[in-house]
Amino acid sequence: MIIDQLRLFDPAAIGFIERQTNRALRSFADLDMSIAILRHAVLPMHPDRPKNWDGLLAVQHALAQTHQGEAVLDAGAEVYSAFLPALASLGFEDLTGINLTMQGERDQGGILYRHGDITAAPFSAGRFAFIACLSVIEHGVDVAAFLHEQARLLRPGGHLFVSFDYWHQPIETHGQTAYGTPIRIFTPGDVAALLNHAGAVGLHPTAPFNTECDEPVVHWQRFNLRYSFANLLLRRS
Repeated sequence: MIIDQLRLFDPAAIGFIERQTNRALRSFADLDMSIAILRHAVLPMHPDRPKNWDGLLAVQHALAQTHQGEAVLDAGAEVYSAFLPALASLGFEDLTGINLTMQGERDQGGILYRHGDITAAPFSAGRFAFIACLSVIEHGVDVAAFLHEQARLLRPGGHLFVSFDYWHQPIETHGQTAYGTPIRIFTPGDVAALLNHAGAVGLHPTAPFNTECDEPVVHWQRFNLRYSFANLLLRRS
């Protein structure tokens, strides 16, 4: 059965999460609210404070759209990410995280972590009911190939929740690189292109994307870059 959301988040919290979906993280106040909701629910926290915003949204959408017995994938997972541990604490049992940086496979806290490419994953078609990909696609990922693969992996009616670095205007990155690829901060034009690719493979947003930003909540100190995050919730038709 789908978890009774009211046991975890109250209606005000659920309303807040719905308003944060398909848009950017616009303020420090929105980030503070996300962290407060996670703490109240006694859920695992991400060590990087701003990433608790999209982590909270991913957990709620998995709860709202997925049965506990169905399979959930974290595409580009790290073992320090809080998304899959949060679902494990809520009774989900078929949880998998893949990343090219992982060697072999291992079970940790009821979660299977294994080596895998998010653009060519080692799973059968329709294997997953929900996929989250949190702050990954801006790091040298072929977005069209990624979306094609997620559409293959999702069952009909399944959902993909994806977040990424974002600002409503282009940001000069001065040719800097991170994780072996040029730094990329998505713009509204990049999101429009992503949505075009998604639509071509049968993935459609649950609401129009709101391009607006207010405060640069994220500060990547290593490169002295200030921007925000954004997210999309897509449903496989």
